[in-house]
Amino acid sequence: MLAREPAAGYWRAMEWLVYIGAVFALAGFGLLVWCILRVARARRANLSDEALRAEVQKVVAPNLGALFLSALGLMMIVVGLFLN
Repeated sequence: MLAREPAAGYWRAMEWLVYIGAVFALAGFGLLVWCILRVARARRANLSDEALRAEVQKVVAPNLGALFLSALGLMMIVVGLFLN
């Protein structure tokens, strides 16, 4: 049995999946850079140990979100390229 040709909009959807994945990955990367700069600025401010720890704890959630966003974007890119 021969394989069927995908629907007309299929290739276009996979192309958009790659583009949306790239946006997600870049947004996650930008958020990671923001987290790094925020912690570096706090370290340069010569804060007390408790204040520095509090500042780093504030950055943990956005940092994990940025890692998730980047990973999701990269997965979208890979899936879009494989299915294209």
